[in-house]
Amino acid sequence: MAIQQSDDQLLRAYRQMKTIREFEERLHKEIMTGEIAGFTHLYAGQEAVAVGVCEHLDEKDLIVSTHRGHGHCIAKGCDVKAMMAEIYGRATGLGKGKGGSMHIADFDKGMLGANGIVGAGGPLAVGAALSAKLDGEGRVAISFGGDGSVNQGAVLEAMNMAVVIKAPAIFVIENNGYSEHTGADYAVGSRDISARSEAFGMKSIKADGCDYFAVYDAMAELLDHARAGKGPCVAEFMTTRFFGHFEGDPQKYRAKDEVKRHRAEMDCLRNFRNRVEGRIVAAVLDAIDEEVLALIDEAVDGARSAPGPDAAEVTTDVYVSYQ
Repeated sequence: MAIQQSDDQLLRAYRQMKTIREFEERLHKEIMTGEIAGFTHLYAGQEAVAVGVCEHLDEKDLIVSTHRGHGHCIAKGCDVKAMMAEIYGRATGLGKGKGGSMHIADFDKGMLGANGIVGAGGPLAVGAALSAKLDGEGRVAISFGGDGSVNQGAVLEAMNMAVVIKAPAIFVIENNGYSEHTGADYAVGSRDISARSEAFGMKSIKADGCDYFAVYDAMAELLDHARAGKGPCVAEFMTTRFFGHFEGDPQKYRAKDEVKRHRAEMDCLRNFRNRVEGRIVAAVLDAIDEEVLALIDEAVDGARSAPGPDAAEVTTDVYVSYQ
């Protein structure tokens, strides 16, 4: 049964998805200027997953992200301007300009960090989930990962441990069809990540990751399960990415016009607009579009004009001191 959401909830969800989309589309352009250092992996196309998951969470709930993490950060409430500054390597960034695109974090928002190591988030999320279990406040920890991450031994070990200790952990698998450049149909032997996960003894759900409502409803069910102390869960969301694995990826492994077709048929923002037609006036959504574009302009302008980290701080924020 579909969960009823208020107009305010739907407008917030749309704003979050639109912010992620425009943040990534703008980065795609800005990276070509050469002002942004390091690798960047864009999340455009997968917005419904991040937002459909995180709309259920508050700042006490914890998430762990991936190398493709901008969408998760925004959906969890991280400041967009500070994120842009971080990607530009500025001192005003969330990591003081020292982490860059793949290492954005904001503990105050329950965002434990993006991670450049494929599959590294699973074990971290189980540790966070154990902490949540011990404090007894009903919190959960969520690990985001792609279809490639579930072939990493660390993730499989984390899933098993989560079941053993009945941790309130949810493994969200965003199956966009490719582990870097390798098709999931080839690399996942069972061809069904959700079903394979059930072998560990976990509840699992498979749903359309291009449909915000499908993601939201699936997560409601899994969160009820995890918060009730019934153990970990897995959600596999079938989705797509509109850009390459990384910026500059020629994408020779994708079929001709595949991305063009996916943008036409699998755009979660267009799907959302179609679903709320007749309930929310298009002009209201258009106004949000304009506000988001203005926010992204401000974020880029602010990042460009902000100072870089002071050279004297090169060794700070590197190691934790317990003294």
